[in-house]
Amino acid sequence: MVDLSVEWLGMELRSPLVVGASPLSDTAALAHQLVEAGAGAVVLRSLFEEQLVADQLAAHRFFDAHVDMNAEAGSFLAESDVFSVASTPTTDRLRALKDALDVPVLGSLNGVTPGGWVHHARELAEAGADAIELNLYDVITDLGETGEQVEHRQLRVVSSVVDEVDLPVSVKLSPWYTSVPAFVRRLEAAGAAGVVLFNRFHQPDVDLATLDVDAHVVLSTPAELPQRLHALAVLHDRTGLSLAAVGGVHHGTDAAKAILCGAHVVQVVSAALAGGAEAFGRIHAELAGWLDEQGYADLAEARGATSLAHAADPHAWERLNYAQLLQSWRPQRR
Repeated sequence: MVDLSVEWLGMELRSPLVVGASPLSDTAALAHQLVEAGAGAVVLRSLFEEQLVADQLAAHRFFDAHVDMNAEAGSFLAESDVFSVASTPTTDRLRALKDALDVPVLGSLNGVTPGGWVHHARELAEAGADAIELNLYDVITDLGETGEQVEHRQLRVVSSVVDEVDLPVSVKLSPWYTSVPAFVRRLEAAGAAGVVLFNRFHQPDVDLATLDVDAHVVLSTPAELPQRLHALAVLHDRTGLSLAAVGGVHHGTDAAKAILCGAHVVQVVSAALAGGAEAFGRIHAELAGWLDEQGYADLAEARGATSLAHAADPHAWERLNYAQLLQSWRPQRR
């Protein structure tokens, strides 16, 4: 059988399939099932800085509303440990997973300010995280803020966290940078150990009946995978960072494509949310079976086999391939 072990972010994993940041890591029982099904590592559900700030402000408003109401005010205020206004639930969950699992567990942060990111990254490190995943989910609404300013702010965030914690830091990106390769190079210079390609934005729809936002989670499909494959193929052998793919992986062949394009690991979320540990195990078995059928002894032999590192002029190859694709289209006859 093919050897599925891999090095990712300086950690030795027994499988390239990773449980991505999601509710899949909310309980140690489910996470353990996924590890038994073939997961080589688990990423916690993202900790959102805004949610912590909102909880803290709500608590302050509650307490302030009763200050000096009467002489007995202190007797009906909630005890400070009745509810949490910090990252305690996340760090408690991290410790529970570390106790229950024999694979690396990563903390995941989705913050907005350098100070907040550093504070929460330190908490996750102290709780025993094996690495930190920074989710750079940045919604730009200021018409005056340029792409360069956004990237500069994000690089400051990454540098701040890298300087603060003695852990590998992986950065989860969106696909909407003018030049993903150039930004990845800047992330490497800032001290990042890896990148995750790509974050899925859960975009709200419009409800025409209520003229309100219709917000619901839409799971990924394999149709989203090619965007990830392209970025991996471009970056393979052109950066020293560990490469992870996420989004659109529902079959073992999807994971195989990502590895062939250059991924060290493949994060799985939607397929496992829909099908649980059984779906995760199926993907693991299909990946191992396909690699074995092709005669690969290990992942290193397969990684990057279809990347652009083998193209003499990647830019010209991409342009030619695109033109040929458009010219080959023919309308279907009915």
